[in-house]
Amino acid sequence: MDENLVKKLMSRIKCGLCGKPYAMENIQILGHRDDLWFVGMFCTACRSHGLVAAVIREGQFPEVYSELSDEELKRFSQGEVVGANDVLEMHDFLKGFDGDFSRLFSRR
Repeated sequence: MDENLVKKLMSRIKCGLCGKPYAMENIQILGHRDDLWFVGMFCTACRSHGLVAAVIREGQFPEVYSELSDEELKRFSQGEVVGANDVLEMHDFLKGFDGDFSRLFSRR
């Protein structure tokens, strides 16, 4: 496996102390044997160091198990991503919602 790919994967990890993501230039591959990789990481936000031991395998993606049909999976995979504002809007709606779904979905 390519070391740059491993660094890219590790850059998705967030610092355990401050929650900031690691920058690729602060990730150092220390070594590997087969699928076991040892990676050193430095967080510029809180200046902490970390050591990660990760099993990283190349190959096929795992099979997806779902109750959705192939057509539904295709349709939903092309939909818009739910963002933070969407979640906040739903939160605000539910705070004032009385639970009357009949009234909510009835035609006016």
